[in-house]
Formats: sequence, C-alpha cells, structure tokens
Amino acid sequence: MRTKIAIIGGGPAGMLLGHMLRRQDIDCIVLEHRTRDYVEGRVRAGVLEQTAVELMADLGLDARLKREGLIHDGTNLAVDGHIFRIDFAELTGGRTVTVYGQQEVMKDLFDAAPERGVEVVFEAQVLGVENVAGNLMGGDHPVVVYRHQGETRRLACDFVVGCDGFHGVARNAIPAEHYKTFERIYPFGWLGILADVPPMNDELIYCNHAHGFALASMRSSTRSRYYIQCAVEEKIEDWSDERFWDELCLRMGPAASSITRGPSFEKSIAPLRSFVGEPMRHGRLFLAGDAAHIVPPAGAKGLNLAASDVAILSHAFAAYYHEGSSTGIDNYSATALSRVWKAERFSWWFTALMHRFPNMDGFDRKMQLAELDYIRSSRIAQASLAENYVGLPLVLE
Repeated sequence: MRTKIAIIGGGPAGMLLGHMLRRQDIDCIVLEHRTRDYVEGRVRAGVLEQTAVELMADLGLDARLKREGLIHDGTNLAVDGHIFRIDFAELTGGRTVTVYGQQEVMKDLFDAAPERGVEVVFEAQVLGVENVAGNLMGGDHPVVVYRHQGETRRLACDFVVGCDGFHGVARNAIPAEHYKTFERIYPFGWLGILADVPPMNDELIYCNHAHGFALASMRSSTRSRYYIQCAVEEKIEDWSDERFWDELCLRMGPAASSITRGPSFEKSIAPLRSFVGEPMRHGRLFLAGDAAHIVPPAGAKGLNLAASDVAILSHAFAAYYHEGSSTGIDNYSATALSRVWKAERFSWWFTALMHRFPNMDGFDRKMQLAELDYIRSSRIAQASLAENYVGLPLVLE
C-alpha cells in the first residue's frame, strides 16, 4: 500500500487532519488501533473554542453542531460559593465558546469520512515506523508497519503524522537525543460524572472552595457533567452518587440549590498533567494533539490544540504539494509550539488558581483569594482570562 500522508490515530487530530487533506485533494490513510465504537464512545472534552467551531464550519461538518451545540457568551468563577461572571463576548469583541462533546465531533467526522474519501482502517495496530529521519530532498520514504486482521502490513508514504496520543508509537520513534520533554504532574485528579439531569446553570461554573475545586458543566440541555477535585489515590468504588452530590453541593455553596440530582451513568477519575515534547517534527515524522502535548482540563484546551495543530499542518502540506514550498513544513514545529506554550501557560495558571494543593499554607491561600478578587474587580484581568479561554488567534505560518 502507498499514500502521501499516513496518519496514525483516528481521534480528533487524526480525523480532522484527514478531512482537511482530502478537501485539498491530498491522499491520506488513517490507521486507528481501536474500533469506531470505542473511539466515538470515549468521554473527553466538551468545550470548543470559536476557532475549532470555524474549522468544522470550513469543512462543512457543522450542521449538527449548529443545531445541538450550546453557545456560551461567558463563564462563571465561584469563591467559596460566591459567583461572579466573565463576559467573553463583551470582553473579546463577540467571541464565544460552544459546548459540544468530543463524542459528537467524532461522530460527525466518522459519518462524513466515506463520502469525503477519508480512508480509515480500524483495528490497525501500528507496530513501528521506519525511515522517518530522511530530509525532503531524498532518501528512503517512510513506512508504517501495522497489523490488521491477523496480517502484518506495510504502508509506504511521503510523510507520517502521529496523532496517537501520549503512549503512542509515533512519539517514541523520535531518537531521545533529538527530543526534549517538559512535564508537570499535579498532585490531584478530577472525579467526574455524567448524569441525565438538567445543568445547574446555563454556563459553566468553576469553583474554588476550601475543600478543593469543583466544576459544573454540561453536554446538552438535559445532560450534566460535574467534576470535583480529589486525591490521585482515590478509588471510584468509594464514591457513591450520594457522596459525590453531597460534596459537589458543599463546594458550590448557595448556588447548589439549583442542582438536580440523579443517577450517574459514567464516573471516572482523570489524573492531571502538563506535558510538551519538542520538536513536533523529526524529518518526515510530525506529531499533533496529545502525541505532542497534554494540558490539564481546566481551560478546555486539549481538543482545541489538536485542531489548531492539524490546521497548521494541513496548510503546510497543501503548500508543499500544490506550490512546491516546504516553508510551512519546515516551520511547523515552531509555529505550533508558539500556540501550544501559550495554551499550556493558561491551563497551568488556571489550574493553580482554582485548586487546593497539598502543600498550600495560609499565605498561598491568601494569594489565591487576592488574585480571584483582582479578577473580579478588574476589566483588564477579565479580558485576559476571556481572550485565552475563547482561544488565541490561529496563525498558520
């Protein structure tokens, strides 16, 4: 088999890239280790920056998003139950975010793939990549070795794009001497539930409480997503629905009177980390999405960064194949990392602002409260938060 672009991973980054490339008549094949049902069913991000919404619209894949997505003009911060609002639209010249679950994005991308010519091979276990170190002027072309339906197969290509996550094969194909990582592991996790009950508010509420962080979110007008900060060693089985609702209500304070309780149908604990690997390109191998970087979920940057990575990369490939220019390819890592590090900064800052750390003393707590009070009273501080939350401008080269 041969193609121009071999994409490892059929999550948001890989499938968005596949659609972007096929729209520009660039051949590609997506290799996904799991089944479609598994990928589509993973509970992940739920907030899209306006840039991500615009990318879906540009691909003509936003019909359901426009019908079912919940546009949010702002968000809310709570300090020990006292809430104040950040007005995104007013502070950023009309920019907003849209609540639309990653599962819904994946359904849209998969449903449209056959008619758009996006070839996806499910249950394809990638075993390794070969010949990725070559430059654009010559040398052997890359080969992706994978196993499918009991057979080992080889996919020759011009370029390989690793969209296969933190534990994937692609990232590990870069020699250690050419790759540097930066990481921060947070000493807590997020215990989250999904429940088919109306959300407590029509916008998100991020809560800083003496017991720890809490978040009131949603997936639709009838489905709620709630989180509370917990210790990393906590066990799901120790958290009954009743215990979760009681703790959430405590942290939300007076606003908890609008919480509708109900049985959860999904419950999980997510560890938190910040991670960036540099560079995001090695020869003919490129990394995008979680294969290149991870952000803590506060600030909702994971899926959005994946979308911006592949937008930059598809633009670079189009220039290479249609104009004979390698400038975008050569600049991909630097261009993408400029946006990545700004999103990492915001997610790190927002996480530090809203959570209780095990080693916090009285001074640290007073600094948190002072900064939250400053944000509440300063339009400039609110504008900075809003600008970062709705997404910084996407620069393609």
